Amino acid sequence: MSTRNGARFGERVGRLLRHEGRWLTSLVRWVARRRVEVPEGARALPYAGAQAALMYGLTFVFVVETVGMGLLLRDRPGLHAVALVADVYTVLLVLGSQAAAVTRPHVLGAEDLLVRNGARMELRIPLASIASVRYDLRSRQDAGSGAGGEQGDGGPLELAIAGQTSVTVELAEPVVVVRLLGRRETVRTVRFHADDARGAVGAVRGAVDAVRAAGAPEPVTPG
Repeated sequence: MSTRNGARFGERVGRLLRHEGRWLTSLVRWVARRRVEVPEGARALPYAGAQAALMYGLTFVFVVETVGMGLLLRDRPGLHAVALVADVYTVLLVLGSQAAAVTRPHVLGAEDLLVRNGARMELRIPLASIASVRYDLRSRQDAGSGAGGEQGDGGPLELAIAGQTSVTVELAEPVVVVRLLGRRETVRTVRFHADDARGAVGAVRGAVDAVRAAGAPEPVTPG
């Protein structure tokens, strides 16, 4: 392995470890009812509600599986220990994914819109770069997204939750998005989900209008 490839591998491993740390700490924040980077005066735009039933259902299934494997392997303590560790990790991963979505909502500030996909990705969009925003409900089949609901270079960035997006943001100029493993891409269309999609669209439009009004030159009064 070359030095360059080794550095890339090390960077990817580091990013994956940081991702693990984010969803693990999200569990603690979830219990403490603390959200990440939602400053005073900013508006949180939650999106976790759409996947809550699925995540809790998966958690129940994995808990039942853990109990079942414990009974099947009770006479084989070595295998039981390995299966128990794997099952507990899986349960924590599912709950951590939901916790990350709850504690890391989209955030609308005075100057930018921060869109997130749990602990996996976030993108900060300057409000001045937004050309339009609209309610636009799409399923994963309509969006044509792959696993994880994210696309790239040249195409729209789609942060699907429970297989759907409901808000589309068109940009006047491209922004750079950084993937989980560090790959950089430019996008001009961003689609994401919000539990109150129409309310989110209205709030973003109002914030964009305020930024444009603040940046507009003052009218010249005739002498």
